Amino acid sequence: MNRTTLSLIAAVAALAAVTGFAAAGTPGGDDGPAKAAAQLPVERSSLLCPEPSTSDLAETAYTSYTPASKGTEEAGKAELLPAETGAGDTDSSKSRSKKPKPVVTPKEPGKPVAGEATGADAPALVGTADGALAPGWTVQQTTTVEVGTGRGLLGVNCSAPDTDFYFPGASTAEDRSDYIHLTNPDDEAAVVDVQLYGPDGAIKSDVGEGIQIAPHASVPVLLSTLTEKPYTNLTLHVTARSGRVAAAVSAADDKLGGDWLPAAADPAASLVLPGIPKDATSVRLVAFAPGQDDADLKVQLATSSGKISPAGHDTLHVKSGMTAAADLGDVTRGDAGSLILTPTEDSVPVVAALRVTRGKGADQETAFIPATRDIGARATVADNRAKGSTLALTAPGAAAKVKVTASAGADGGTATSKEYTVKAGTTLSVTPPVPAGLKGPYALTVEPVSGGQVYGSRMLEEKQDGVPAFTIQTLPDDRGTVSVPEADEDLSVLQK
Repeated sequence: MNRTTLSLIAAVAALAAVTGFAAAGTPGGDDGPAKAAAQLPVERSSLLCPEPSTSDLAETAYTSYTPASKGTEEAGKAELLPAETGAGDTDSSKSRSKKPKPVVTPKEPGKPVAGEATGADAPALVGTADGALAPGWTVQQTTTVEVGTGRGLLGVNCSAPDTDFYFPGASTAEDRSDYIHLTNPDDEAAVVDVQLYGPDGAIKSDVGEGIQIAPHASVPVLLSTLTEKPYTNLTLHVTARSGRVAAAVSAADDKLGGDWLPAAADPAASLVLPGIPKDATSVRLVAFAPGQDDADLKVQLATSSGKISPAGHDTLHVKSGMTAAADLGDVTRGDAGSLILTPTEDSVPVVAALRVTRGKGADQETAFIPATRDIGARATVADNRAKGSTLALTAPGAAAKVKVTASAGADGGTATSKEYTVKAGTTLSVTPPVPAGLKGPYALTVEPVSGGQVYGSRMLEEKQDGVPAFTIQTLPDDRGTVSVPEADEDLSVLQK
């Protein structure tokens, strides 16, 4: 066998490991049952962070963390670089002619790295990680704004690029200023359509069609420019005609503060929205049915002692292609909980999110909880603090046990871990473990030990002149591994 043939075989094997795909067997397909797929660490990750704020008073903190994973390469590289502003130049060679300075540059798994930015000029960020720093790479962006529209604590997990997103809970009400931030990580321009759905269905607008995002650039779009009249409750659907983007909604209210509204989990018949704070003074549920059928949902709250039906809101009817909303009031009544949506009869896919309000009068603040995936093999969240962090874990079905590991701090500390048992149909709300000798922000990883599926979220809170400022991030699987089928060599393809 010559050197060229050996190189080709090696290239095919490497491609299978990177993409998570490999063909098994001979062309005839008569080699017996397929072999089980292996779960291998991903070799490259992409994350994008939206432009933090338009306030000159904004203070933004970035925390990057990669949990240690078995089977990775010893070396790795990760960095977050400023994106271009606006539509930018569609010629990638011109738009990236000057190498910008990274905001954070992680060096090794298991240790957080922190960065910061101030004012309204902080850009969106485009990040990549490879090797040992890629599996489960997580970046949290947390912004503090003391005064003005949208003041409060605004937090978002920087997200991976994709082609399809739903945002139930968006608004074009007169007291809201909602922007959809679209960030393109690639070397080619992306073309995106933005569609709003209100209580009567799709809202016609030519403005949201064919929005172009230049390579490595970020574009914010004010949602009120897509409709001629205000809507309190909307669902935003973002689809990429070409390319891919990361998307997140910045929601700012004149009186109720603001936060980031992340994309909801993919449409499904049953949904979990975890971690409503125990002192929530108002909770609004917004749902949307993207298919051809209406959805009838059973609404339950998983409390610390079990599932209950919110008074007067035990069901929700969602018409096809329309946005439905229900104000649940102070549904938790002093006991942190999670909302569970299941079909009453036929299974119809829906998307959903919650707007949660804490405080009273002029001292109110809001955050959002979208429906999320379960923690899967492992979930990771960065930027935890010694005080003001709360972890909520929900087991909607069978009871479960999980292991929660607190990393070292960005500037020092010793990692620690603790196991928790979540009873069936309940929500467990705890102060997470804190590393000994903690200095700087730290990360949490949650891993299942036994039992059923678990869903989770993390709340950060701090006082701002009497305002209970807070933000909530859900804990879906961090997708640190990829399924790679075991394959046999088929050298016949090299002989044709």
